[in-house]
Amino acid sequence: MLPARICPQAGDWLDGGAHLLADWLLAASVKQLSLINMADLSSKLTGIPLPSIQVITGNLPWNELIKQAGKLVSLAWERSQKRGLYEVLEYESTLELLDTSGKRARFSKRQRVRYLQNNIIAYQDQAWGNGVILLNYRCSPGKPVDRYELGHKTLILISLREIKQRGDIDEFNIQWEMKNGFRQDQESWETEISHRTRNVKVQIIFPKERPPLRSIFVEASRQVSKPTLNENRRRLPDGRWKMTWDIDRSRWNEHYIVKWEW
Repeated sequence: MLPARICPQAGDWLDGGAHLLADWLLAASVKQLSLINMADLSSKLTGIPLPSIQVITGNLPWNELIKQAGKLVSLAWERSQKRGLYEVLEYESTLELLDTSGKRARFSKRQRVRYLQNNIIAYQDQAWGNGVILLNYRCSPGKPVDRYELGHKTLILISLREIKQRGDIDEFNIQWEMKNGFRQDQESWETEISHRTRNVKVQIIFPKERPPLRSIFVEASRQVSKPTLNENRRRLPDGRWKMTWDIDRSRWNEHYIVKWEW
């Protein structure tokens, strides 16, 4: 679920002035300048007022200052990469098993995202599973324009048909169907957290004639499993069985897996 970005850059947090300042510090270190003209630097940094003074480098610990500045730049870069291009404010998915044999199923999800960078023009969805997946794929907003396989996953590129800026919010509604994906007595369904995500809800709806006998909820990276409680299970007005798992503080890069016997 990675959005594509127009003209990828090093990061919006690092503007032209900061680039120039970093280059200037590096040059001062390499050439071992003893006299630095701050007025010259000020003329090159738009919008950053600096006094027209000269600093004798011998009076300041420049080697240590440059070392610390490098650490700060590296830390800021690392944090910008971990932050990603967007954060997920709400994620809700529903898997519907449409018959007792597990031949037909439908998956839908609603994902509300806030963009963290500028000039985003596309969104990338992902899917995987047994059987034939991604039948009758539909999404809103946007239009699917390409798909390709990467390992066990299929990635779908969705054109947003407009340019998104930092702070913009979108709510994606995506639905697709699958065949022969749940033919065994013991099955599972996985949700991967690939971005900073706040609230997660995972739901599975079983046929009226074939409810789940047992189920557990697994956090793969922590190797923690929990049995499904009665409060997570309820019968719908049409007789089908619905099981729900809520995660208030999801873990980044975690794989949440529902395993059941039916």
